[in-house]
This record gives sequence, C-alpha cells and structure tokens, in this order.
Amino acid sequence: MATLSFSAGNSAKAINSNGGMTSNRVSPATQAAEAGTQGGGGMTDGPIYIALLFELSSRTGELEALGVQIKDYARGLIDFPSLRDGNVILLCWQLGEGDQLEWWHDLESGFAGRQPLNSK
Repeated sequence: MATLSFSAGNSAKAINSNGGMTSNRVSPATQAAEAGTQGGGGMTDGPIYIALLFELSSRTGELEALGVQIKDYARGLIDFPSLRDGNVILLCWQLGEGDQLEWWHDLESGFAGRQPLNSK
C-alpha cells in the first residue's frame, strides 16, 4: 500500500492509496518550530543555553576590559600584556600552573615560545 505524506497545520498526515488517513503525528520540523516560539530554537534547554552564553560573553568582556586575553577556554589559557626590557610581551598562564605567573612570550611566538619569567 503506497502512502503520501504531507504537513498540514501542526501535524503531519499520511494518506494511503485508498484515500484514508493512516497516522496523525507531529513532524520534527513542526516540533522544532514550536520549540522555537518558546525561545529555545528547537533545543529542549535552549533558553538556559542562551542565558549561559550571554553570561559567558559578559564575563569575557569584563576580563578583556582589564587587558586579559583569553586564548583557549578549554585549557584555561590566558595572556596579559606587559613590558619587559622596554618591549611589549605577554605574560602567560594556564589552568593548573598555580597562583603565580611564571611564563612569558613575545607577541609573535605565542605559547610555543614561552620562557620562564626568571630567564633573561
């Protein structure tokens, strides 16, 4: 038996070759559209996700206003501009390195060029 599916209103319907309705189910597209009207963008926890993204963006802006450069969220890698022997450098810290800054690198070398602060 052949069926033809189509969307009408809020539900998807399938009509068999005899012209009778075989189902009355909500299509995935309709479910996503309905969730979108609730501010979720089709995600169950969409409003919570959006609120967390907004909070993260706000906090990131606060840190950047202080001069902190967030390089890698997952690693907790951040840089701070500073001067060393009259040159602009970046003090470098990542999660797990303790409570003190111990590394620096020049603007071009990045993390791969890190050197201990006590080196000359």
